[in-house]
Amino acid sequence: MACFLTPMAIAVLTSVLRKKFPEKLRINILNLLLWGGVLGLALEHLAHGEIVPYPPFLTAGLEHVIPEMLTVGVPMTMAISGTWALMVSTIEGPLGRFFRLGKFGAMSAYRSQK
Repeated sequence: MACFLTPMAIAVLTSVLRKKFPEKLRINILNLLLWGGVLGLALEHLAHGEIVPYPPFLTAGLEHVIPEMLTVGVPMTMAISGTWALMVSTIEGPLGRFFRLGKFGAMSAYRSQK
């Protein structure tokens, strides 16, 4: 129903404030992960008729939307954020010399040239 609204709220915030974050945090990766999840879930909900393209947009009432956002949306956002944190800590941490970040955020392993 509305589980995609939670990561969408975070994605909007990080997109608007992305210039405020240091480059080292690679906030663009977080944005890609969040917006990708939002798009996928919104399309899935649209295909199942849980959201409609006209107001009020959500077919369920608020009594169903809030619990779903708390039980599905929040853990999903935490999982996306955890994945991003793991990627950034791998790239920027002590193992960073073994990994590099590609153009679109994909990591590739390589041997360091000494």
